[in-house]
Amino acid sequence: MQKKKQLKYDKAYLRIAREWSKLSHCKRKRVGALIVKDRMIISDGYNGTPTGFENACEDEDGYTKWYVLHAEANAILKVAGSTQSCREATLYITMSPCKECSKLIHQSGIKRLVYMVNYKDDSGLQFLRKAGVEVQQIDDLDD
Repeated sequence: MQKKKQLKYDKAYLRIAREWSKLSHCKRKRVGALIVKDRMIISDGYNGTPTGFENACEDEDGYTKWYVLHAEANAILKVAGSTQSCREATLYITMSPCKECSKLIHQSGIKRLVYMVNYKDDSGLQFLRKAGVEVQQIDDLDD
C-alpha cells in the first residue's frame, strides 16, 4: 500500500483505539488497542480488570491493582479465544507497550506496532525492534 494511504489508515485505526480507550474504568491511564489484519479489525481491547471482577482499576491508595490487564494483552487474549490469528497483523495502541506486553506482542506474531504516546519505560519498544517488529509512532491524528 502506498505510504500516504497507509498513513491515512493508521491514523483512522488510532482514532478508533483512542475512542476504545474511553471504555476503560481506569482513572490513572486509559489505553485502547486494536489488532488489524488484512485491513480488517480482528480484535480490540482496553485496560481493565479481568471478566467477573469489579471495574475499579486502582486501590484505595490510587495504585493500579496488580491484576489489571493492559489493553494490548486484552486484545491479544480475545484473539486467542477466537478462530483468528495475530500472525502478520498490526497492533494499534494509544500508548507504547510495557516490556511484559511486548513479549506477548512478539510471541503472538504481530509484525507491526503503531502507537500514539510513549510509556514511561521504552524497554518494550526496544525489545520489539530487536525482535524485528516494525514500530511507528504517530502522535498527530489530524488528516
